[in-house]
Amino acid sequence: MAHPRRNLCRRARRDRRSSPCPSAQPAVGGPGDTSSSDGQFFRAGGRGEARADHNARYGSEPGVLFYTHISDRFAPFHSKVIAANAGEALHVIDGLLDHESSIAIREHATDAAGAVDHVSGLCHLLGFRFAPRIRDLGERRLYALSDLAPWPTLRPLIAGSVNLRAIEEDWDETLRLAASIRAGTVRASVMLRKLAGYPRQNPVARALREIGRVERTLFMLDWLDDADLRRRTNVNLNKGEARNALARAVFFNRLGELCDRTFENQRHRASGLNLIVSAIILWNTVYLDRAARHLRERGIDVPDTLIAHVAPLGWEHISLTGDYLWSELDKPRERFRPLRTTGSPIRT
Repeated sequence: MAHPRRNLCRRARRDRRSSPCPSAQPAVGGPGDTSSSDGQFFRAGGRGEARADHNARYGSEPGVLFYTHISDRFAPFHSKVIAANAGEALHVIDGLLDHESSIAIREHATDAAGAVDHVSGLCHLLGFRFAPRIRDLGERRLYALSDLAPWPTLRPLIAGSVNLRAIEEDWDETLRLAASIRAGTVRASVMLRKLAGYPRQNPVARALREIGRVERTLFMLDWLDDADLRRRTNVNLNKGEARNALARAVFFNRLGELCDRTFENQRHRASGLNLIVSAIILWNTVYLDRAARHLRERGIDVPDTLIAHVAPLGWEHISLTGDYLWSELDKPRERFRPLRTTGSPIRT
């Protein structure tokens, strides 16, 4: 018998596929198969369950990170709570595989903190293109597959040779690890943490590192040659940063401080915040589409290339504090508020 939560998720995905899309505006934000992820720090009132650790990057106050994945169409599709002193790179693949939605990600971007060889290698084995933003490009070095004697001018750019023998010897075990992660038997973050925690270098970790060096070298060459790749990566990361700004504005409860001491309650808090942010993004998307159609009906040219630069992440028109009118819930879904063409801003 299937788990009831999985049945509910399957039913929700089926309903989303069968129901008409309320707006065509998200399609102009991107192809829908690229995404980015980033961690956001929130202060905590205590150190419950060793989750409220502090990090020198965020100061001496204890807190946790909400690590969120967002697609190029401004859809947050995965969020989890991690310790403030935990490596964000370990949790990149978890969000790409465990989001339980119909999104099919092809390319994923992270900031410089996610540029880890093991993650690059595992993403390649799982069918994702890992696109971390390379900040210190001048200090990065490439890895070669053969002797560099015929090309002496490239030697300053090469850090060493890839250990192909390590990949060949543990290829079967590495593929078994990737298959287990893809099937959901184990989490990528758990396995990467275990592989990094061995007192002596694990053979599978060594093989993943060598595969990651090959993938990182190829990606760095593409990064230097492909301006569109650099632009696409930065755009996706900027969307994630803008989403974090919206989440920060929404998280006003207890003056923006987590008072939940258990990890489970902190997860509920992160999921609730993600739900409210997604509702605001959906609200803005629907009305941006209606505004664009309103202008087009009056003969004003509003190209999709222009709408692509308008993010549905603003909150100035939304009353985040004050009185809430729950009587609006009984109105039919087809009824919309009139668009504001003149006058002062209207707060909803």
